[in-house]
Amino acid sequence: MKKLIVNQKYDGKKLNKFLLENLPNLSSNLLYKTLRKKDIKVNGKRVSENMTVYENDEILVYISDTLLENTSCLDIVFEDENILILNKPVQLEVTGDNSLTSLVQNNYKTSDFLPMPCHRIDRNTTGLVLFAKTEEALSILLNKFKQHEIEKHYLALVYGSPKETSKRCEAYLFKDTKKAHVYISDDFKKGYRKIITSYQVLERYSNHTCLLDVAIETGRTHQIRAHLAHLGFPIVGDRKIWR
Repeated sequence: MKKLIVNQKYDGKKLNKFLLENLPNLSSNLLYKTLRKKDIKVNGKRVSENMTVYENDEILVYISDTLLENTSCLDIVFEDENILILNKPVQLEVTGDNSLTSLVQNNYKTSDFLPMPCHRIDRNTTGLVLFAKTEEALSILLNKFKQHEIEKHYLALVYGSPKETSKRCEAYLFKDTKKAHVYISDDFKKGYRKIITSYQVLERYSNHTCLLDVAIETGRTHQIRAHLAHLGFPIVGDRKIWR
């Protein structure tokens, strides 16, 4: 995320001119995609159009610093001839335009095989992402994820403190694509799909929060966020209301 203050030079100018000239690595394509998603704030208000800005306006741009800085600086945790493991920053999608995958593939554009991600994590989640560097490695790793031979663990700081130190929880999730929301039910309902979420308490804090190690056996949309909230332990900083 970048915070910018409009100076006198850009008083009365268009937002796109100010941003493109003050963020050298920001492309027009990424700028307008960010506007469409309302990920730019002007004086605290989200905007979706190329508006006029004035001196001393405060502009917040919710784009990963990785995309706005030197894109060749990937946070590589491990690499050999078959796999590549990177630490994905927040505000960066794994796939799509201007994503972690596009950054990786741009760095390996002379390779015989462009590295491909073997799984995804949410844009607002930071963590390790595994890439395959060969077609054979990709096939093997995708199959191992499918067969649950590779475990994915997530650290979540939540409000509340579960009585049980560890627990395996089952419920049902419904994804409402029109409202871009998911709903959780303890009982099966038409259109709902089963979810399984396990957690282990790592630390309990005096401010009524705790750190959980979370693992999922099913990978539904917003499963961890929604299921933990349904259990009474919403993730700290998650502003979405789950039902």
